[in-house]
Amino acid sequence: MTAQFGQDDSCQVTHLECSETGDHYPADRLQGLSRAGKPLLVCYDLKAIRQSVSKETLSRRPSDMWRYREFLPIGDFREIISLGEAMTPLIRLTGSAGPLGARNVIVKDEGRMPTGSFKARGMALAITMAKAFGVTRVAAPTAGNAGAAAAAYAAAAGMEAFVFTPEDTPEATLREIAFHGARLYRVNGLINQCARIVREGTETMGWHDLSTLEEPYRIEGKKTMGLELAEQLGWVLPDLIYYPTGGGTGFIGMWKAFEELEAIGWIGSARPRMVAVQSPGCGPVVRAFESGLDHVAEPWAPVETGIHGVRVPKPLGDRLIMRVISESNGFATDASDEAAEQARAEIARTDGVHLCPEGALCHAAWKQDLARGRVDRDERVVIFNTANGLKSPMPAMAGPVLDCTKPIDYGAL
Repeated sequence: MTAQFGQDDSCQVTHLECSETGDHYPADRLQGLSRAGKPLLVCYDLKAIRQSVSKETLSRRPSDMWRYREFLPIGDFREIISLGEAMTPLIRLTGSAGPLGARNVIVKDEGRMPTGSFKARGMALAITMAKAFGVTRVAAPTAGNAGAAAAAYAAAAGMEAFVFTPEDTPEATLREIAFHGARLYRVNGLINQCARIVREGTETMGWHDLSTLEEPYRIEGKKTMGLELAEQLGWVLPDLIYYPTGGGTGFIGMWKAFEELEAIGWIGSARPRMVAVQSPGCGPVVRAFESGLDHVAEPWAPVETGIHGVRVPKPLGDRLIMRVISESNGFATDASDEAAEQARAEIARTDGVHLCPEGALCHAAWKQDLARGRVDRDERVVIFNTANGLKSPMPAMAGPVLDCTKPIDYGAL
């Protein structure tokens, strides 16, 4: 499938590039992985971007992810598939971080996105591009939130969607996927088994594979987190970014955004240390980092964590993740499920912010790293809360029942 670029096309894409070999691929046709079986990255004419848009122009645009259109692979001929992807807020944590002497801990709350998670960014762009190339049927393996986003954006685009998810995915997310009309299948395995089903069914079913990094556009949508963060912080990046890392698309995408911003002169060379956060129950990136490797050597087994967003035994973009860690002088770290649950409850009660388990995992990891001296309390830290906390199960809460037909003993409350 190809798309014709008209003369009025404002898209600044020059080509696609294999992340492993550097080989070039045309951007005017539907692509999956490179011939080397590696992710393709979108490349732009950065000089043209620098000449076509300024920070001042940007500031006058609507506050949504499409304000960065020069940095995205969309042109005038394409119909954007949008559900209202507004900029997500930065929330300073004072109640939980203040007693630790840290006054620069900030949450970027992606739970405000359509479908309640950061997955909306990637799927909005992936579905937009798929529709431009004439796709009518898509399939996605998911830990949950990506499937919800795929289902919603496919519905908006008039596409048929097939979603495959582990059978222990939270019920609220399963219902969300089905409610948007997707064909939902629960699989007695993890996301890698779901991905295998999608991959092996492509020829028979004729669907477009939306798996993480199997196509080049979800990363471009996720890249807007980095563009947005830079603008919100006055074009001065934080010292550290803690990011829950499963497939790592957002982790890679943000670093790509920072590279492009520096190339056009909007930021300097100072970059944050990028911290990939995982669980001791599934930590292939942590193990690779601690072993001094530039890739994940073997899939993690057995997987023993209930934090769904980081349950990826061997990410397809492992070399890209490790490259970002190395280039940023960052590191990979982990925290337990129990520590994440404690952090989630603490922050809800002291800061009023309801983190998802993955966001809470990042806070727990930062707190541990602070205690170990790995990070400094004066550093400006951004923790990514990748989904709305309401999408994940919460502990059962039992409270007394008041009989409103009788006098209330207020002193006993």
